[in-house]
Amino acid sequence: MTSSRTTPADSLLDPAIAARLKRGADGLIPAIAQQYDTGEVLMMGWMDDEALHRTLTTGRCTYWSRSRQEYWVKGDTSGHIQYVKSVALDCDADTVLVKVDQVGAACHTGDRTCFDADVLPTGQGRAQ
Repeated sequence: MTSSRTTPADSLLDPAIAARLKRGADGLIPAIAQQYDTGEVLMMGWMDDEALHRTLTTGRCTYWSRSRQEYWVKGDTSGHIQYVKSVALDCDADTVLVKVDQVGAACHTGDRTCFDADVLPTGQGRAQ
């Protein structure tokens, strides 16, 4: 399958923002989606410069699918739309936090969040 992904040089992303991003070897950065009013962490997806540009300019979250090698807008197929409220880079500029208003489930499994079904045990509660 041929990649439809743009390169940073081809992207319409603001050059000042693009210059700050610390991308992985594949040109991607993790993007955490968080419910804007409750702080609930919903999901993690991948963005490149073009996906971030589209997210910033359309008001809808756009991600890069590593498995399908294509851009996808959250909710275009499922109806579970993420309306962008704000976007921030972390202190290292290697992760994006997108605060959204999530309509329906965020997880592809149909769950509200991708982080509620497999909670790992911690040392809390063990005798010391």
